[in-house]
Amino acid sequence: MSDTLAVNEIYLSLQGESTFAGLPCVFVRLTACNLRCSYCDTAYAFTEGTKRTLAEVRSEVQRLAEPFAKPPNEPTPDPSQEGNYPAAHGFQFPSPGGVRGGFPRLPLVELTGGEPLLQSNSLPLMKQLCDDGFAVLVETSGALDISPVDPRVRRIMDLKCPSSGEVARNRWENLAHLNTTDEIKFVIGTVEDYEWSKQQIARHKLETICPLLFSWVHPLAPGQQDKSLKKVPAGQTPVTRRELAERIIADRLPVRFQAQLHKIIWPPEQRGV
Repeated sequence: MSDTLAVNEIYLSLQGESTFAGLPCVFVRLTACNLRCSYCDTAYAFTEGTKRTLAEVRSEVQRLAEPFAKPPNEPTPDPSQEGNYPAAHGFQFPSPGGVRGGFPRLPLVELTGGEPLLQSNSLPLMKQLCDDGFAVLVETSGALDISPVDPRVRRIMDLKCPSSGEVARNRWENLAHLNTTDEIKFVIGTVEDYEWSKQQIARHKLETICPLLFSWVHPLAPGQQDKSLKKVPAGQTPVTRRELAERIIADRLPVRFQAQLHKIIWPPEQRGV
């Protein structure tokens, strides 16, 4: 079928990363990835999944989002009186890109993987979700062209660091397509990753493009190990979460340190969170 996607899972949880961390989010995890980063914690999405139509995926997202449409015990808002329902009440009127008054309609919707952009039908799905009024995020490795993504989508794009084993796969042409609403993520597990990331920020003046994220590599649980993952190159020096935070402070980097909230709240290997 031409309007299908290979979907690994769809679930409601909290956004664990990015500048939206902590907000309710519906995750659409797609199957397949063309990279094998050393720290990948979702290797199960390389092959596991089922074919679902775009209509089925969209319907499931709307089902999970429905309870957020109106707070309990409040009357149904009148769109003509939009100004009477501030964001603090929890109700967000749908608008292009899912943003009203600088605050997103909840829940967010994120396409992740795997690598969502490997499947061309992820593009019309993101457009349809934006048309539905959702704030849509996409997590992408940075190895594929991001320019076809609907401009209303917030693109959270990796720049793969040396310890990933995939640094050669960075598509540097993508930098020219990033907007101020996008985000660049560096996943950092070693001192070498940190120094490399500093160099890229300075060389490309990345802080002038969009928010920058430094995400510490959470060690993989035994059940997350996968034989297909690349090995960390020999000779690199692991960096702890605290050391990473202290280096950012000492060097006064214009970045946001982030930990993966879902791995702090739930067991690191738990799915559907």
